[in-house]
Amino acid sequence: MRHSARTAHRSPVRAAARLAVVVPLVCALSALVSCTKQEEALTTPCGVVVDGSGSAAAVKQGFDSEAKLKDSLVEFLTDQKCGTVDFAPITRSSRSSSCRQGQVDLDPPHDANTDQKVQRADAQRKAAVAALAELKCARSQNGSDVWGALARIGEAVPGDGGAPKLLVVSDFAQADPEFSLSRHDLGTKARRAKVIDSLVKERGLPGIEGMDVFPVGLGMQYSAKPSEADDFESFWVEALEGRAKAHVDTRYKR
Repeated sequence: MRHSARTAHRSPVRAAARLAVVVPLVCALSALVSCTKQEEALTTPCGVVVDGSGSAAAVKQGFDSEAKLKDSLVEFLTDQKCGTVDFAPITRSSRSSSCRQGQVDLDPPHDANTDQKVQRADAQRKAAVAALAELKCARSQNGSDVWGALARIGEAVPGDGGAPKLLVVSDFAQADPEFSLSRHDLGTKARRAKVIDSLVKERGLPGIEGMDVFPVGLGMQYSAKPSEADDFESFWVEALEGRAKAHVDTRYKR
């Protein structure tokens, strides 16, 4: 049989066209070969602290911790590339509270054919459910031991995977049986330093050195008193950065 030069020239072209159709089908159907690029691993250890005190209720004088949690949690987990998230409640005695939820793995084990975006979205929803469950429990125990919650989350968050990131949904109105911040004068840096000295002497330092703390709701109870709000926020920055050696970032402040 005779073949023209033109026919011989077209054959490779047709073969290439057929291959272009077959390859995507192989990628879609084969369980042995992955044609999908895998996502970059998420390794940042993260923590979420949720305030269940009366001032966190959805009332006129409260700051509505549930709404702020829902508004900031997924954004925080995504922005900070959180690989795991641990939890700590703010109650009247945060370190001994029974409300703490277990760690959630936000980048679960997978194989080459896993749709990681779907898997990670499911994990974030699981984290949101855990955070809301913790809030519901914390409301039953009331109180506002912020310092104790920071100590507890510092113990819970793993130290590997880079600097831990902490989302703290609270107005930071420290009030527990041993220490109530509202009783103290925070009007000058010197007075704030004395209050911090007293707090550290009574309660020690939370183990959050080197961690990034992202407050949500900090000082909202002073929304009608700007000067007092400034003093209150300064107190917490000086306590967390100056004494606990953490870093405060207000990008998620609502």
